[in-house]
Amino acid sequence: MRADTMFLVSELRKYQKSGRGVLARGRGAGALTLAVISAALGAAVGAAPAAAQTVRQAVQPAQPQTPQEAVAAARDAVNKRQWAQLPPLVSRAKGDPLAMYAEYWLLRYRLNASSVPTPAADLEDFMRRNQGAYLADRLRGDWVLAATRSGDFATARRLGEVVAATDQVKCAQLEAAHLGGQRATPAQAQAVFTPGSACWDLYDQLVADRVLGPQQLIPALRDALEANKRDDARRYAVYVFEPAQLRDYDALMKDPMKWLVRQPRPVKGDMERELVAVALSRLARSDMTPGEAYLRREWEGLPRELKQWVYSQFALVAVLNLDDRAHEWYKHAGDVRMSEYNHAWRVRAALRQPKIDWAWVMKSISQMPASQQAEPVWVYWHARGLQATGHPEQARKQYESIAPGFNFYGQLAAEELGRVITVPARPSPLTDAEIAEARGHAGLQRAVALFKLGWRPEAVPEWNYSLRGMNDRQLMAAAELARQEGIYDRVVNTSERTESEFDFTQRFIAPFEGRVSAQARQISLDPAWVYGLIRQESRFITDARSVVGASGLMQLMPATAKWVAKRIGMTDFQPSRVNEFEVNTILGTNYLNMVLGDLNGSQVLASAGYNAGPGRPRLWRSRLSHPVEGAIFAETIPFTETRLYVKNVLSNATYYAALFTGEPQSLKARLGHIAPQRNERTALP
Repeated sequence: MRADTMFLVSELRKYQKSGRGVLARGRGAGALTLAVISAALGAAVGAAPAAAQTVRQAVQPAQPQTPQEAVAAARDAVNKRQWAQLPPLVSRAKGDPLAMYAEYWLLRYRLNASSVPTPAADLEDFMRRNQGAYLADRLRGDWVLAATRSGDFATARRLGEVVAATDQVKCAQLEAAHLGGQRATPAQAQAVFTPGSACWDLYDQLVADRVLGPQQLIPALRDALEANKRDDARRYAVYVFEPAQLRDYDALMKDPMKWLVRQPRPVKGDMERELVAVALSRLARSDMTPGEAYLRREWEGLPRELKQWVYSQFALVAVLNLDDRAHEWYKHAGDVRMSEYNHAWRVRAALRQPKIDWAWVMKSISQMPASQQAEPVWVYWHARGLQATGHPEQARKQYESIAPGFNFYGQLAAEELGRVITVPARPSPLTDAEIAEARGHAGLQRAVALFKLGWRPEAVPEWNYSLRGMNDRQLMAAAELARQEGIYDRVVNTSERTESEFDFTQRFIAPFEGRVSAQARQISLDPAWVYGLIRQESRFITDARSVVGASGLMQLMPATAKWVAKRIGMTDFQPSRVNEFEVNTILGTNYLNMVLGDLNGSQVLASAGYNAGPGRPRLWRSRLSHPVEGAIFAETIPFTETRLYVKNVLSNATYYAALFTGEPQSLKARLGHIAPQRNERTALP
């Protein structure tokens, strides 16, 4: 191979081996364009011996025959990082509704490839020709990120607004504005920050410029440690501590007790005391009971605020293990600054007490940030506190503020006001013109085409971006388009955006012509509950697959599907059939029925068991000291995913029951009460 060709192939391989698929652009990028690379590779092939050409031709993939095939080939080339294949595919894709995707992939590659100069004219041309389209906005965001990476902050400022900006793009824009003379504030930085390269670059700059200091960074460090995000915590530690202190930090993170017993008393210096508090907080994770005793015995002299924060960490670990000491430890934490996550668990710990201290519940909620206090969950429990402490009129006002919401706590608030759960009157039917307008929307057309190809990662953001600025009638028309195309998750997603007109046949769609209900009734299972669960599990995506391997409408794990099939005598079951509608719903409904029977007929416990495994709700129930409302049990489930899942499934089921029967419903009745019971092993997987 010629030396110049070897260089070019070497460069391409660098791109292909890059972990991100692109290389970070450095200042002063080279002038080699993708077109030159492609042409040079082509020339090299032309100069090769005839026999070699014959071999290469024999292994060349078939050339796409249609524009749609060219778009598909371009996507495949991107996934394989075969960048040199993109230019001819972009040309062949012209005329297809999705041709802009092939062009976008090529431009994004050129934008991020370190040896190719920024194709500014081509980027501007693409954004001009596709103004208002999702990909034009996304390319603008990509350009902002690339520009700030290379230090071209003037370009980042010139590019202006990115409508659907990610947090990383927002961080890049804020850094560019800051360096352009619009000095950033701590509040602005904290509002956009999410761990990621652009946001860390922003924080690096703001720490260097003394915009961010210990007042902002120590709470961030504590929150990262609380969430056990050790890498993020280490980044904050670099900002906060001097080199010698940083060595202490690394040592205490490895073995907090070993480090603590070597510390002099009293500890001098604010940062040294902060290190002690961090070390003590880590004991909650490794040695909670002896750790708390050690805290009381050895560190009474620690400053009050630090000791309170340490107790908040012991309390959090305790409550997540459903340990009743958590409530008392939260009281030791007093009014210390806490994360929103810990604020929430302080209230949940109080709700688990045999005699709920409603004054403490209300006080704990009042110490949350205002935005958190306004969440329906905390409005509801604060209202319950008002009601329990003799303030019914104030409680009523708070219930009224959330009762219109079509969600778990909106339903419970409505019932506290003496109302039953019904579905709103259906809006006037959509006209042919309204549906035609939706079908003619260019962005929705592209999204539908992407869904038909099975390209959900591209289809979902294209669809969602297209909904911007739509009124309720337009949203309902878009949801109807999704229904006609069988894209049921977008029916739900789109219908949930309406603000004054509510079509529950869309929002709580029940597809598959009653076959799910029929399957449920065959085994005496509540169809409304099954639909409520499927809506939460898969949003009716028949080939949905979770990150842990669950698949199909009812999100069955392979081992569970095999076990249930054997249990019910499905002799023709094959793992490859688990996504088939009949197979998935037969296995899923039978397994759900088994879990329900195993958990004493409680839909709360069975929903939790279906999500987290049937052994977990048994354990959580065994940790109760007294019977509790189903709502309290659901709210105090220690797994965030399962807690949200159970509340959504039961809320969904209540609305489906109202739709299916035409009769008023009660979520409180569906939730019931959960009584403590000894934890025994279950035979269910």
